[in-house]
Amino acid sequence: MARQSTKNGRVAVIGGGPAGMATALSVRQTGHEVTVFERYPHARVAGNILNLWPGPIKALGLMGVDTDGLGAGCFTEFRSHRGKRRARIQLPDDIVRDYHGGYIGLLRRELYERMLATLPEGMIQFNRGVTGFEQDRSGVRLHMSDGAIEEADVLIGADGIDSLVRRTLWGDSPKREHNLHVLAGFVLGKQIDGVEYNENILNHSRTVQGTWSGMLHRGEYGYQWWVLEAHTAGAEFTEEIGTRARMLAAEFGAPLTTLIDATEPGNMQRWPIRDRKPIGQWSSGRITLAGDAAHPTSPYAAYGAGMATEDGYFIGRTLAGVDLTDHDAVTAALARYEKPRKPHTARQSNQAYYIGQLFHHTPWPLRGLRDAILDHTPLLQKVVGESSPGEIIEQIALIDEAEQRFTALRS
Repeated sequence: MARQSTKNGRVAVIGGGPAGMATALSVRQTGHEVTVFERYPHARVAGNILNLWPGPIKALGLMGVDTDGLGAGCFTEFRSHRGKRRARIQLPDDIVRDYHGGYIGLLRRELYERMLATLPEGMIQFNRGVTGFEQDRSGVRLHMSDGAIEEADVLIGADGIDSLVRRTLWGDSPKREHNLHVLAGFVLGKQIDGVEYNENILNHSRTVQGTWSGMLHRGEYGYQWWVLEAHTAGAEFTEEIGTRARMLAAEFGAPLTTLIDATEPGNMQRWPIRDRKPIGQWSSGRITLAGDAAHPTSPYAAYGAGMATEDGYFIGRTLAGVDLTDHDAVTAALARYEKPRKPHTARQSNQAYYIGQLFHHTPWPLRGLRDAILDHTPLLQKVVGESSPGEIIEQIALIDEAEQRFTALRS
């Protein structure tokens, strides 16, 4: 197939997290110029522990990121606090084989390091905040915090849950408070009895989730753990993270309590859970959204950074071969990008929200009935053991299709 004639254009990305870096990596491969504007003086890693499913791992590899030895491959089970299996994530053997396991456990900073190492120097401009922007049929103009004006043909808002781009395009909307918080940590360089590096075990009592998982960081195996409970949004948290985590983990016992005891205080973190309800449209003219700017998601999905990475991949593949000076061609391309992404990300976001409510906000008189249903019916297996893996398999198929088109376009 003859190479399509296209005019290389300029793509601006606001935000240097996984969505922004993935967008830059994918767009760069198309031949378009791309610049990421990051308001902080360096790559700001939000959070410590991280899990990635096969789809984003595949996308990272296709965008040139070194995924060799990235994270420990794990299988995933949901259990009651008594150890009864309620659901097991079931992925085909070939996907587990090809993408390091059902999912991988790692530290977020290693993902950032590997993505940054793949980007050419200077593609991310740090200390470059954006205060506003406008667009017309000829392009987009960004107003920078240093007073400069930057011009681009396309603007990608990858600027997080408090996205300026989303707010400017579609107005402000309240965050959806889950009234939950996570206390989490990690252990490296220690072998803990009773914990394998290839397992991710999510235990639930009547009110608390207690989880442990294998992980791999810079070639060293270790463990992640987290406990999750109801916590009123905005309420002050004054306890030490380790103290509270140990108290919550007591009903699960070892190995969770052992992992918490083995964790240095500096390797612990707390964060409240919130998201925003899915919106009906991401793109307007020459501008669209990616990552948490489009679909902030509870960690109950274990898919926030992964979906952000996939967004960036698909943006680049969709813009490949498009004349970015052609307003109608750009708007059509951005519509193609968001059409399949919106239902997928909305399902993940809403499912994560409702599962969190089910496990932590079911009224007390109904908790026994809830647990009986989860222990003695296939409900949870259908919802998280089969439905979610189906979505993951579908994303891999969509990546394969996009890559075939991209390869044909370049040949």
